[in-house]
Amino acid sequence: MLKILVVDDEKNILELVRFNLEREGYQVLTALNGVQGLELARTRAPDLIVLDIMLPEMNGLEVCRELRGDTLTKSIPIIMLSARVEELDRVLGLEMGADDYVTKPFSPRELVARIKARLRNARSEEDQKVIVSGDAQMDFGRLIIDEDRFDVYVGGVKQELTPKEFELLRYMARRPGKVFSRDQLLDQVWGYDYTGDSRTVDVHIRHIRQKLEHVPGGAQLIETVRGVGYRFKEGWKCQ
Repeated sequence: MLKILVVDDEKNILELVRFNLEREGYQVLTALNGVQGLELARTRAPDLIVLDIMLPEMNGLEVCRELRGDTLTKSIPIIMLSARVEELDRVLGLEMGADDYVTKPFSPRELVARIKARLRNARSEEDQKVIVSGDAQMDFGRLIIDEDRFDVYVGGVKQELTPKEFELLRYMARRPGKVFSRDQLLDQVWGYDYTGDSRTVDVHIRHIRQKLEHVPGGAQLIETVRGVGYRFKEGWKCQ
């Protein structure tokens, strides 16, 4: 049985989400504050976390940042909840590593649909890790993309990319020179049923560039094609 952790300081929200998730056959853990939520995430290993931003003791953005910095929890999908609607809050959630974002008031049916989509994507990524075999590496000089181990190395040093950052980099690197729109990348990397907004792609591209910027030319590895989207630079190689 898949396990969902829901962290929210509003008891009525917790009960509403718990009821709808248990009806779908999920096991549900709940926490009323950020500290408790972080502890449960680390000790109970949920398959997905629904995390409110406005929490006592430790807010959701801080919890998300801690989870993404911990080897045990960094790959757990996170859907953030908030009554706030400002673009800044949405971007901050993505910057901290959230996979999706739902604003209150929300439809329980929509939230359940988003949870199912994130879990399907997570299972798909795990399946790919299992079935990939052989010495599958893309060699760009000092940049190595190891498809067997889902690792990226720059000058022999392993870079800490999130699963989605790796998927995005790998997908584009396999097709150098091809221009992809944000919607195409959302469909191919996040899944055709992803219902978040296209700023997700921009945030992940920025994170990848930041992690590769100490390689000569690394920050220009993924090019912006104005008015269209992004492409992996054709013929790029760093010696």
